[in-house]
Amino acid sequence: MGKANRERRRAKEKERKRRRQGPSGQTGDAWGFPGWQPQPQPSAEEIVAGLLSAALDARLDGDDGQFSRYAAALAETPAELRPAVDRMLLGVLNQNVTFAWRNGWQPTDVIRLVGRELGARHVRLATDAIASEMCAYAPATVDERWLDQLAALDAKVWWQRDDEYLREDGDRLGMVTCALQVISLLAGLPRLERLCPLPGTARRTARPAGRAVDERMLARVRALLAKAESTEFEAEAETFTAAAQSLMSRYSIDAALLAAETEDRSAADGPEGRRLGIDAPYEAPKAVLLDVIAKANHCRSVWSRRLGFATVLGFPADLAAVEVLFTSLLVQATTAMRLAGSHRDVLGRSRTRSFRQSFLAAYAQRIGERLSEVAGEAVQQAAAETGKDLLPVLAARDRVVEEKVEKMFPDLNMVGAGSINNREGWLSGRAAADQAVLDVRTKIAEATS
Repeated sequence: MGKANRERRRAKEKERKRRRQGPSGQTGDAWGFPGWQPQPQPSAEEIVAGLLSAALDARLDGDDGQFSRYAAALAETPAELRPAVDRMLLGVLNQNVTFAWRNGWQPTDVIRLVGRELGARHVRLATDAIASEMCAYAPATVDERWLDQLAALDAKVWWQRDDEYLREDGDRLGMVTCALQVISLLAGLPRLERLCPLPGTARRTARPAGRAVDERMLARVRALLAKAESTEFEAEAETFTAAAQSLMSRYSIDAALLAAETEDRSAADGPEGRRLGIDAPYEAPKAVLLDVIAKANHCRSVWSRRLGFATVLGFPADLAAVEVLFTSLLVQATTAMRLAGSHRDVLGRSRTRSFRQSFLAAYAQRIGERLSEVAGEAVQQAAAETGKDLLPVLAARDRVVEEKVEKMFPDLNMVGAGSINNREGWLSGRAAADQAVLDVRTKIAEATS
């Protein structure tokens, strides 16, 4: 009797189990459960999407433990799910690169921030992700400035299959973690001011007279600055740098005169912007150095400290001049600081940081004074040669640039050069920027001979 009861119970349980599951393709009504539907199994894409979303949420919440667990879960999925993981990572990377463009970021901005916040592997992945995303646009619909940045970054498609640029290289967990970290960084980018048309929306037109940057002039400037960087003598370096500034000032004056004579007032001929990196350490005095260089060249600089760059606004030729001069003067300043060596107070405590902070602040101030002097001399010389009053022309261009700054950055705050509490550093910095008697015309001739 007991055995028969046990068999009946087992039969009933088997029937209940069969009814709960239902046969494939059958509805619940056929098995006596009106409205019942079998629960579908999640697809591979749904499983992967859930893990990826959870990993990104943990990353954004700062929960490193949870992030690592979800990254490991994605990396350790069964072989049949791995193609879905790769597709999802590539797709989300692509979407967030597009998101960055719409938020005002440009290729160089993205790579600079990835390098600042993450590492070399992340930079390679982000560069390849940018190259992949750019495949969606016809070259004729991409602004020339954008294409120049892609070329400088060497952002190009080198792979045969998209999953190749994930660069697993035998370390799947490292690859997945790297991709998730880049995606998380891109997803959290703040909105920036848009400096040029989005990819896919640009329309190539002939540049107005006086707008295109003269590459021959820039080559001469770079030659002068290369000599400034290579010499061991501060006085000679200062003279070459001043010669470069004089050449750039004269070119800017000529461009302003040409624009005024042709009465070109088109929007396309207005000021533009570009972002230049301001790297640690001593960011504040470096930002001041960029600012004084910009002002000497009829541009304006706005520093975004948290993001590690400054936005410089001005006319194209002036912007190019600012970039090459800022790069060179940073090299020269760094060389001079290293030659000054380390410093300690009377108790033996290190004073090197305060010395260098003060050094760069003084250097920036004095460089600004000297560049302004050189630019003023160039205006006087050009006025004597042309017989024209250049001040109204240059003042008009300055006003246009100021209006652009006010429109793009309506809530600007002034930032100083940082703490200056080392007298020796201050005096050394001014001395490094104030050694030479400037023989400008001779040095220009030397650079071009």
